[in-house]
Amino acid sequence: MQNFVYHNPVKVLFGRGQISNLGGEIPAQAKVLLTYGGGSIKANGVYAQVRAALAGRAVVEFGGIQPNPRYETLMQAVEIVRKEGVEFLLAVGGGSVLDGTKFISAATHFDGDPWDILARQAPIARAVPLGAVLTLPATGSEMNFFAVVTRGETQEKLAFGNPLVYPRFSVLDPETTLTLPARQIANGVVDAFVHVLEQYLTYPAEAPLQDRLAEAILLTLIEEGPKTLADPADYTARANLMWCATMALNGVIAAGVPQDWATHMIGHEITALHGLDHAQTLAVVLPGTMIARQDTKREKILQFAARVWGIREGTPETRIVAAVEKTREFFESLGVPTRLSDYGVSADTIPVIVGRMEKRGMTAFGERGDVTPAKVREILALCV
Repeated sequence: MQNFVYHNPVKVLFGRGQISNLGGEIPAQAKVLLTYGGGSIKANGVYAQVRAALAGRAVVEFGGIQPNPRYETLMQAVEIVRKEGVEFLLAVGGGSVLDGTKFISAATHFDGDPWDILARQAPIARAVPLGAVLTLPATGSEMNFFAVVTRGETQEKLAFGNPLVYPRFSVLDPETTLTLPARQIANGVVDAFVHVLEQYLTYPAEAPLQDRLAEAILLTLIEEGPKTLADPADYTARANLMWCATMALNGVIAAGVPQDWATHMIGHEITALHGLDHAQTLAVVLPGTMIARQDTKREKILQFAARVWGIREGTPETRIVAAVEKTREFFESLGVPTRLSDYGVSADTIPVIVGRMEKRGMTAFGERGDVTPAKVREILALCV
């Protein structure tokens, strides 16, 4: 097992009715900016619950944060925070709202061009404290310090991370997810599933506990994900899905093991260029990644095949192919297509993506630093 330091300060309030308790987590005199997305929280009753919990407080609102939150939109919120003297941010929504709010938190007091936080990984010295009310289980943003932001002007989708933007607390009430469209639930299952595999499908690190924890999350997603689609009112399935998505990316299964993230990096380019949902790009790229990199991931793919999919017969090569196909079938069963052509994207995009990644210096990444432009080209050719 590799050396590690693990610290996660996020307080989680999980379960029915927990939104009513969020007021006690925010300083009483703090001026609050309430951030949200397209307004679904007003239709499903979450907004009313949040405002009730904030009764008597000074609250400013900022709605309209997009899926794949836009830098241009977030900078409007930054100006509001500065102008209004906002002292606390409350993100109400899914991962995009949380990610966008983390960027607002980091950018408000940044001395310089805030885009450098993403483009140059510029350090931040101060951030506005924030909390979250999660309404869409998927990204794990509610319990980590990472965020991904898109700049429409340049068609770039970039990430940053800093412990200063850990949420002070996150409210996870599964009932807030009961009215979500099937597409968003399916995307959430895929997103969480691939988050786990980015930390698991690498190479053995003599960390059996982390492996078993990762496998437990994967197996639970396989069992509970379809239940959420079959019965939208199944609170238990929603609760298990919500906690799986959080556990997939709160650092627990990453402790002491190598991590990949190549599927995400390639997927971000597809979203930035073609507008696919984040989870859709992951469903497309992951099978190609597994096939193209099976030599360096062999032991863990075979372990994944046996322990998650029960594939134990045949040659190593046939077991790897079977594991890839079972994974692809799982995503397809959720209604998430797994090939670029399913989304109207042709092979013409491959050299464009490779060129963009080369331009940004992304020429040696993955858990072994061996994902080169040639390997990206190979992976994408398998995704068409």
